[in-house]
Amino acid sequence: MKIVADYTIPFLHGIAEDKADVVYAEAAKFTPELIQDADALIVRSIDKCTPQLLKGSRVKLITTATIGFDHIDTRYCDEAGIAWRNAPGCNAPSVGQYVLASLSALSLRTNEPLAGKTLGIVGVGHVGSVVERIAKALGMNVLLNDPPRAAVEGTANFVSLDEILASSDIITLHVPLTKIGEYATYHLADTDFFSKLKHKVWFINACRGAVHNTEALLQAYQSGKVGEIIIDCWENEPHISLELLEKTSFSSPHIAGFSADGKANGTRMCLEAIQEFFNLKFDKLPQVVPPAPANPIIDLDEFADHRTERAIMKTYNPIAVDSALRQTPEKFEWFRNNYDYPREPLAYTVRHATSGEAEFLQNFGFKID
Repeated sequence: MKIVADYTIPFLHGIAEDKADVVYAEAAKFTPELIQDADALIVRSIDKCTPQLLKGSRVKLITTATIGFDHIDTRYCDEAGIAWRNAPGCNAPSVGQYVLASLSALSLRTNEPLAGKTLGIVGVGHVGSVVERIAKALGMNVLLNDPPRAAVEGTANFVSLDEILASSDIITLHVPLTKIGEYATYHLADTDFFSKLKHKVWFINACRGAVHNTEALLQAYQSGKVGEIIIDCWENEPHISLELLEKTSFSSPHIAGFSADGKANGTRMCLEAIQEFFNLKFDKLPQVVPPAPANPIIDLDEFADHRTERAIMKTYNPIAVDSALRQTPEKFEWFRNNYDYPREPLAYTVRHATSGEAEFLQNFGFKID
């Protein structure tokens, strides 16, 4: 069989070659000519799987090493008999790590403790659930909004979006990008959304750029309804709004889910989907593992204050990423392609933690010595 894969997908090279002819290509080289005789594709969000690409090919399966799948024309695939698989939950802990590290850095900068603040989570799937667990461990009050889940499970554990907007100190978005249907999320955070805020909030988008309306967000900031902004996902990527970049507290080039662990999970899930679909086995699949961090020990005694926040920021440093993007925003896609994937907390061992610190850090995924 033949597999065409995006060459930037980590931990993939050399794994499937024992059972398939694997051709690696950059996104710009994904052409109808390249994939016409492929049986399967392994892609990421930058690889657009459109009818123009797929028509006339022998592709039977598209796998994407991402949670999101809006880069795949699923309607066309379903009509054309092309199966597709995404990697749900593969990078959920990574996005949770990003959100909490960014909030920790912002807490230190503003001298405002996170404990006791009310966090409104819009979208409580794999990622939102991770954020919920971590926030509760930190002592935050958590409000959950997820209309699709509420419709199935009942409303007992969920609140309306209006309640999120009225009661939250911090609002974080974790929804897929959908443009049609009852639960469409395109420009969910629009002028009407921000007009319902009852007091100044911190706003986070680490899901999809077009879930917020950039002009509406800027107006909300200028009017004082939004105070601090953390943005990982932007409208019109890679051509991001420089005005919004200037206003953000912390910014990043759509890398919240880019941990080494999440990348390995996504790659593994793609290969597992191909195994199942084509009834074969990749013997080297167990080799899809991320490397150990350079410094896997975090000693809390090295920190004079805010020890848990500084431990979290040892695993992901939002200040460094923000600084790099601000200096050269035109290199947005370059940063994504050349990002040094951090390890998640599970790869680190913490020493000299108090019982309270240990309980929280274990909940976040750290090992405790």
